[in-house]
Amino acid sequence: MFEVNGRHYAAPRQPTVVICVDGCEPDYIAQAVAGGHMPWMKRVLAEGTALVGDCVVPSFTNPNNLSIVTGAPPSVHGICGNYLFDVETGTEVMMNDPKWLRAPTILATLADRGASVAVITAKDKLRKLLGHRMKGICFSSEKADQANVAENGIEGVLPLVGMAVPDVYSAELSEFVFAAGVRLLETRRPDVMYLSTTDYVQHKHAPGDPDANRFYAMLDGYLARLDELGAVVALTADHGMNAKTKLDASPNVIFLQDLLDEWLGPERGPAAPVAPASQGEARRSASRARVILPITDPYVVHHGALGSFATIYLPADVVGDVAARLRSLIGIEVVLPRDEAAARFELPADRIGDLVVVSERSVVLGTSRSRHDLSQLELPLRSHGGTSEQRVPIILNRRIAGLDTNRRWRNFDVFDLALNHTQS
Repeated sequence: MFEVNGRHYAAPRQPTVVICVDGCEPDYIAQAVAGGHMPWMKRVLAEGTALVGDCVVPSFTNPNNLSIVTGAPPSVHGICGNYLFDVETGTEVMMNDPKWLRAPTILATLADRGASVAVITAKDKLRKLLGHRMKGICFSSEKADQANVAENGIEGVLPLVGMAVPDVYSAELSEFVFAAGVRLLETRRPDVMYLSTTDYVQHKHAPGDPDANRFYAMLDGYLARLDELGAVVALTADHGMNAKTKLDASPNVIFLQDLLDEWLGPERGPAAPVAPASQGEARRSASRARVILPITDPYVVHHGALGSFATIYLPADVVGDVAARLRSLIGIEVVLPRDEAAARFELPADRIGDLVVVSERSVVLGTSRSRHDLSQLELPLRSHGGTSEQRVPIILNRRIAGLDTNRRWRNFDVFDLALNHTQS
């Protein structure tokens, strides 16, 4: 046994593959199975272990992938979004740099204990976080052609997999992850693999849509092959996905920065400093408020940087009034001050704003209308980030006897289930 972040794990006795299917609302699997597109999954649902659990909120890629590989919520590992406001420098930054990570990963700890470990991600934005301090193989589909031994622990990925580098906006970017995982298991047989996909398909296609079913049929074939090769296969997701549209199919957006600028007006004086409540003079702005959208990443075609979770930095004297006015808006599910939000959603309090705002299922949050280029979006908009996208599948190809199906399972329980309860 070994310990990571207060939890104990057994060393793998057979190859173990943990998979995060990005954006996998449970209904995708239900619809694909019902339509006969996932025969392997249908058998596993009957003979293995099938749960529906909760991801962490905000229901975005980075915080949930890091929760899965640390076995802990963001309050422990520190990654509270894809994007944040760094109060020390007064800048908005991506959370791709491992410097933001506050906890060790299960993957790095396994490697330190002598296990052979491989990580394959779809997008390169996750690679350095997932592979932080990990000895082993770690590369992305997006930059598979650039993989080398010094940086990634492997070279010659394209000839190994037999695929070209896929377009970043394609289902093939995820297929490359599975194809590479199968080839590694066939040729190098690592003790543990972590495979993480992209939600390109889920942003475009609802459960039961023919293109969604084709994606899950592809997934089913690779899962069957991993199973055939003798691996423990454990599948979960980083978040679900929902339509975020009005009746006319246009994006259903509340532009928070525009509202706050209207309510609060410009900052008095020439570029006077505006202090986030209890966090010091961290920025200069013409606005009295700063809205941060943690969904923000370089892949704006997916979602236009519109999600159902936002955090707001404000002067201390207006926090209560702004919270009350936001709570009165149609489409807003919850508005919480920093400490309450940190406690409810298990977030690091020093990395979120004075208010956290979560929108309802069919609504997304924006900053200013002028800052979102929605011309590349393919309607209807589908996105995530709130509590409405918290339910995710947790599926293993081994039956776990005596499992308490009434407790609250989390996607970051998946390594515990795979290593401690399924090894023969």
